[in-house]
Amino acid sequence: MRKVAVIGAGAAGCFCAAELRRLRPEFRVDVYEAGPRPLAKVAVTGGGRCNLTNSFEGIRNLAEAYPRGDRLMKRLLRVFSQEDTWRWFESAGVPLVLQDDHCVFPQSQDAKDIVRALLRRMDGVDLRLRTPVQSVRPGLLVDGEAYDAVVVTTGGAPKGLPMLDALELEWVTTVPSLFTFTVRDDGLRALMGLVVDASVSIPGTPFKADGPLLITDWGLSGPAVLKLSAYAARHLHEVGYKAPLSINWLQLNEADARTLLLETAGNNPRKQVSSTPPAGLQARLWSHLIDKAGLRPDIRWAEVGSKGLNKLVGILTRDGREIAGKTKFREEFVTCGGVSLGNIDPSTLESKRHPGLYFAGEVLDIDAITGGFNLQAAWTTGAVVARAIAAS
Repeated sequence: MRKVAVIGAGAAGCFCAAELRRLRPEFRVDVYEAGPRPLAKVAVTGGGRCNLTNSFEGIRNLAEAYPRGDRLMKRLLRVFSQEDTWRWFESAGVPLVLQDDHCVFPQSQDAKDIVRALLRRMDGVDLRLRTPVQSVRPGLLVDGEAYDAVVVTTGGAPKGLPMLDALELEWVTTVPSLFTFTVRDDGLRALMGLVVDASVSIPGTPFKADGPLLITDWGLSGPAVLKLSAYAARHLHEVGYKAPLSINWLQLNEADARTLLLETAGNNPRKQVSSTPPAGLQARLWSHLIDKAGLRPDIRWAEVGSKGLNKLVGILTRDGREIAGKTKFREEFVTCGGVSLGNIDPSTLESKRHPGLYFAGEVLDIDAITGGFNLQAAWTTGAVVARAIAAS
């Protein structure tokens, strides 16, 4: 009987173990987990609702969803795709729903349904909780116990993985990804709770993201900021999470923004600028931007002039702020970095140097933007490894 050790009872580890039980019920599968509960992170993801995958609609290039590991994910998704994920969980008794934003959730909106489905399909697995692994050594030895295959699925490791030191693998330094921005601007933070469809970018870099922008009591959050934090994760780490930020509040170029303002002025020459915000802008935000542009609150559109118009165009399309730090995104934590993809066979995720040693999930140098893409990477890599071991 073949023995398989899975190190880490997160999404990738439990999915891999469940698939191994389905494909090879005669195998002995031991899952090691340092914590007291399996799938602890899955239980809180998506605010406890579990955004388990995405339809990928609107993703033109996979790098838009996976800033690191996009080429490998393109290959692996041909083996186990988002459609396969949908079928797998529905066949496990969890009806799913697709939202307008392309995110997929359990119909119950309860992450525990995902957890229970995985644990049911892990029936027969030896789940060893509160059992941290100290070392994985050449010869597929897990704390001295020999296995026929070992799967490392320990998730993001901000401090690295000393347990793998004896294997001499190439490791890409891990840094945080998916975080919100601290912005020390009392005027902006006074607008907490407002959500605006905007574009955010870091001047002087190629990093840019679009989407809903949420103003909070500490600064900025929402999908646009979370995406930007993923794209610019390494750059922001290098600059100590202090960088300029540019906000385009209208998602328009300067020429189109100018046209919009001229139309607003032409239709409302005698009205105060503060009482007639351009379409799509909330009154409170518009008032704040007028003040930042240096215009009087009682100025009328007929009095703005070309200089005032230029200021408004600039503030709407290139509103400069300063990122003063990062904040964690609720209970979730994603890192970029991990086991270098150069260490592994891209078809099986098996170590090139240590036959029988596999990697799945966030421990690999693969990470994604928010929206269910990180969990899809966990399901996909876990399935690919399970199939490779089952066929070996």
